[in-house]
Amino acid sequence: MRYLAVFLLLCFGCDRPDHASAPDVASSPEPSAVDTGWVSLFNGQDLTGWRVPEGDGGHWRVVDGVIDYDALSEAEGDKNLWTEREFGDFVLQIDWRIKEPSGLYDMPIVLPDGSLERDEHGEVITESRSNADSGIYLRGTSKAQVNIWMWPIGSGEVYGYRTDESMPPEVRAGVTPRVNADRPVGEWNTFEITMVGDRLTVVLNGQTVIEDARLPGIPERGPIALQHHGHGKPHPASSLVQFRNIRIKEL
Repeated sequence: MRYLAVFLLLCFGCDRPDHASAPDVASSPEPSAVDTGWVSLFNGQDLTGWRVPEGDGGHWRVVDGVIDYDALSEAEGDKNLWTEREFGDFVLQIDWRIKEPSGLYDMPIVLPDGSLERDEHGEVITESRSNADSGIYLRGTSKAQVNIWMWPIGSGEVYGYRTDESMPPEVRAGVTPRVNADRPVGEWNTFEITMVGDRLTVVLNGQTVIEDARLPGIPERGPIALQHHGHGKPHPASSLVQFRNIRIKEL
């Protein structure tokens, strides 16, 4: 009789719905299957979708699933790596890292308003520090370059606008990073770059370094580039860089 009671109890339990069980994960689509509007710009295997500079000599290349550059492009003209497509308003996400410093460079000290610190004689104050230099060109123009470098001010600044003394003070200050969010050399960093109209926001490693900065005169559309820097030969500000996980969402 005791065994019969146990058997009936087990059967009754099997018929009851288990409200405490885990949800049916299989019924939900995988995140990769959800259309979020993101498009990959790099397949991790080759440079499909990118315009390799003519005569480059294999210096822009893919190594172990990342875009690798040694700053020694042999191209006669433009040495930058441009997308084949053009973009207007977008959010761009890209991982980058500086492989190693390329040499010592006399760096000025950039102030929050975008100007350079000077001594009592009006001379720019510099300090010799390790450096490497690259960036992301937006909408087909080098003036709208989101910098990657080792300056104390940090990456994310827009050099072409910050150094243009014809620009209003608020423009130059707006494109100057509010914080240095760079990780140590050799570690991966992540940019999220949002471009809407002539307004730019740059988030580096989760910190907003540029917010709603105005870029007067920027083209409405254009390709995106990974910047060459270094004059095609070893230089204290060469682009010893790598890139991966490049994707874009058009707005």
